[in-house]
Formats: sequence, C-alpha cells, structure tokens
Amino acid sequence: MQTTDAKRHAHELIDRLDSSRLATAVRFLEFIAMDPVTRSIATAPVDDEPLTDEEDRALRRADAWLKQNGGHGIAHEEVLGEFGLSMEDFPFG
Repeated sequence: MQTTDAKRHAHELIDRLDSSRLATAVRFLEFIAMDPVTRSIATAPVDDEPLTDEEDRALRRADAWLKQNGGHGIAHEEVLGEFGLSMEDFPFG
C-alpha cells in the first residue's frame, strides 16, 4: 500500500471510530509514533528484584536527608555549578 493510500485509509478508520474509542486510538498512535528508545523504556518490565541491605540503607539515608531539608532536594543548577557547568552546557537543557 502506498504511503498516501495508507494515510488516507488511517484517516478513514479514525473517522469511523465512535467517540468513546477515539482516545484509545490516539494513545495507540502516540505509542507507535514514539522513538524506539522511548518506546523501549515505556515497555520495560518493572524492576521487582528485592533490595539489597545496602540499597535499603541508602534509601533510608536519602529519605532522612530529604526530611532534614524540608523535603527539597538539590537543584540541578546547584549540582552542575559545583562542576563549573550550567544548563546551557547541555543541548537538551
């Protein structure tokens, strides 16, 4: 099927959908339009491996630190500044 024919057919199918199914169709189209890396991350299995004792201790220390600091972490800009960097040094920033 030619690209223009396929697009035309896709539009026809969308036009035939009941409004209650349109949101599902849009989510599906968004999913298949994702770049492969994003799609891979979105469909990766949940990490259900139990935490090691060391990981559990590290999480407890992090939670305690956050509580001591009013629930606020350290701003990216502040961390980058410690290395002489700024958000402008990164193309995605």
